Amino acid sequence: MSQHPSLKSSKSVGAKRSVLKRFERIKLLKARGEWREGQSPLGMPKTKPEA
Repeated sequence: MSQHPSLKSSKSVGAKRSVLKRFERIKLLKARGEWREGQSPLGMPKTKPEA
């Protein structure tokens, strides 16, 4: 019996993620100058990862 393709391990270990964690988004916004100190991390704008 063969294994379903969705259950196989990913061959690309360093796959590019399309979603950033909250601390990564804050770090990216700070680098872009779009983050004010003391700003609430809730409801922050969506960000695309750097290419």
